[in-house]
Amino acid sequence: SPAQKLVFNRVNGKRPQVLPQQVSAPEECYTLAHEENVRFVYEAWQQVEQQLDGGRSGESTCGPVQYVEKTPNPGLKNFVPIDLEEWWAQQFLAKIENCS
Repeated sequence: SPAQKLVFNRVNGKRPQVLPQQVSAPEECYTLAHEENVRFVYEAWQQVEQQLDGGRSGESTCGPVQYVEKTPNPGLKNFVPIDLEEWWAQQFLAKIENCS
């Protein structure tokens, strides 16, 4: 089974309080429309992943099809995609260690 990932959820959907002296960059402001768009894309992608998983197990004959190049680019032979959730978790932990 795959290793478990660190997941950081916001309490009540709010950003954590940051003391003014710790802020090195301007505070990001998320509008309600932005959060709604992110939620829409996330939920739509979850549906696509479920449909792809169902297609692999033979449940569905139609639905999304995962694109695979017939002749892969040799320049991308050693490409390793980044696990963005893991990267953010490492950044978060590093920030905590630097502040303490």
